[in-house]
Amino acid sequence: MASSKVLEQKKAIVSEIVDNIKASESVILFQYQGLTVAELSELRNKLREVTSSVKIYKNTLLKRALDELNIDLNGFLEGPNAILFGESLLEPIKVISDYAKEHDKLEIRIGIISGDVADINVIRDYASIPSRDGLLTMLASGMMKYVKDLAIGLNLYAEQLEKNN
Repeated sequence: MASSKVLEQKKAIVSEIVDNIKASESVILFQYQGLTVAELSELRNKLREVTSSVKIYKNTLLKRALDELNIDLNGFLEGPNAILFGESLLEPIKVISDYAKEHDKLEIRIGIISGDVADINVIRDYASIPSRDGLLTMLASGMMKYVKDLAIGLNLYAEQLEKNN
């Protein structure tokens, strides 16, 4: 039987997982088997830039934490898994999706986005959304069309007034 000290450590880890999931907008479960230590460190550094982190827990402890939150990911808790905790919604998903495209050994399995379980297709949809800067650029360029049309219309109106006077 496990000692009380070991049980307390496990409870603390489960509590840490629960807190991290609650504090994260995006949580991605992925398999990292086959990645080198350098590749995993590179991924961690890229994710740190977007205020995200990668942790590796035992699947049994992760299952206990998910059970506390009433989240069912049982079919995905086999083999070596890592879990990404992202403070923001899109940036961590984009980083890990791009990294998975470059490194075929990394396999995104499932995620929890804004508290809801999201399969790989939903994660891909989120990854395809342009960044905030990209969306603002699209908005600005779309608005510029109307400003340009207004300027042309006002110029034509002014020229017409000059001809009539």
